[in-house]
Amino acid sequence: MTLIDAAWLRAHPLPFPAQDDDKSQRGTVQVVGGCSEVPGAVLLAGEAALRAGAGKLRLATVRSMAPHLAMAMPEALVIALDETEDGCIGPGAARALVPRLGACAALLIGPGLPGEGAEALVGALLGGIEPGLGVVLDAGALSDLAARPEALRRHAGRSVVTPHAGEMASILGIPKEEVSADPLTAARRAAAVLGAVVAMKGGQTWVVAPDGQALFCDHGLVGLATSGSGDTLAGIVTGLLARGTPPMQATAWAVWLHAEAGHRLARRIGPLGFLARELLAEVPAVMADLSAR
Repeated sequence: MTLIDAAWLRAHPLPFPAQDDDKSQRGTVQVVGGCSEVPGAVLLAGEAALRAGAGKLRLATVRSMAPHLAMAMPEALVIALDETEDGCIGPGAARALVPRLGACAALLIGPGLPGEGAEALVGALLGGIEPGLGVVLDAGALSDLAARPEALRRHAGRSVVTPHAGEMASILGIPKEEVSADPLTAARRAAAVLGAVVAMKGGQTWVVAPDGQALFCDHGLVGLATSGSGDTLAGIVTGLLARGTPPMQATAWAVWLHAEAGHRLARRIGPLGFLARELLAEVPAVMADLSAR
């Protein structure tokens, strides 16, 4: 097991664009999620992807929220998806999205997505795209994942999941207390079953590859346990994937960037009470400090 720290990150640098590269060469990110009650999660994740250096951003959410999201995030192309009566993404959404994903480098599914009913959308998206696209599943997209691991295993070598203990318990079908007692073992089981890199979130975050290789980060702090924080982490991972960073490395970098952003806010604002959206503006400076050439 290896500690993720500044020395490790400098030894595993992020790909850096040439001066004449345009935004397309840093990759397009597609974020899919949200509902009428939680539209802001998609916004947080999308901004996080851009702050991590992705070149272009697309957001897809329920039709009623799409115009508001477009105004709040003028940097993004916003796709309005069919919406159910209860304000969730409709069952035909995947048909509208899959043809547009060929232009993307990385796909994030799940921020603000209710777990109930998400299985069909996630399965259709994962089944409809060709392997090679970077895929990140978070929040509602993790629901019932263990019952259909083959959908994600199609993307082995290019996929990441980012569960907390409760979500991991659901993935493995075990009590949350069992996950909390031994998060590394849980992460290794899930990584092997899903063929994905696992970021097992907690006070100490484990990053585990399907072959069992494990990294850990003890740089977190209690203030990061706040609404929307997971959406920002998932967005950072996705942005780094879009830039061409391998999944294990992208996830390790994202976990540390997220934690260090929290430390910088804690020093300036206080250890509790900073907001998830405030983490995002800290990320470019943290990345720059670690990537000084």
